[in-house]
Amino acid sequence: MSSSSFEYSCSKHFADYPCCHRQWRHPGHCRFVHGYSRSFTFWFAAQALDEFGFIVDFSSLKPLEQRLRQEFDHTFLANSDDPLLDSWRKLHEQGALDLRVMKNVGMESTARVVWEWANDFLLKNQAGRTCCWKVEARENEVNAACFEKTPPWFERKVKVPD
Repeated sequence: MSSSSFEYSCSKHFADYPCCHRQWRHPGHCRFVHGYSRSFTFWFAAQALDEFGFIVDFSSLKPLEQRLRQEFDHTFLANSDDPLLDSWRKLHEQGALDLRVMKNVGMESTARVVWEWANDFLLKNQAGRTCCWKVEARENEVNAACFEKTPPWFERKVKVPD
C-alpha cells in the first residue's frame, strides 16, 4: 500500500531532543561519542476523517511525545552490542549519564523504532482507524533518515474501491 492508497494524510513534528551516541563499529569519527538534537516528523493517514474532521487529533499524541522525551531527551544511546556497554552502565549507575540501550542507535533504525511506537499507540487508541505510514528521524539540519511502511493491520482493514 502506498501513500496514494489512502485519502487523507497529515504530519506532526516533534523537536529538540538533545542526546548523544556512538557507532562503535564505524572506522571514522562516528565511533566517538557525539551528540545531536534529534527531531521526528510523523505522517499519519486515514480513509476518513473523525467526527472533528481530523486524521488524528494532535493533542492525543501527548503519550507519544512523552515517550520520545523519555528516550531521547538528555540521554546517552548505546548499541546493545557495544563492547563498552558495561562501562556505560557503570556511568549510568554513578549518575554520569542517562543510558538507553538500543539494538542500533543510527537514525535509520531509530526511524523504524519510533514508527513502531506510533503505530502501537494508534492501534490501541484509534482502533486502527488511522496509522503512521512514514517517520523522518533527523539528527540535525542536514542529516535525516526515513522509514516508510503502512502497517499490515491498516492494509487489511482498508478496502480501497477500484
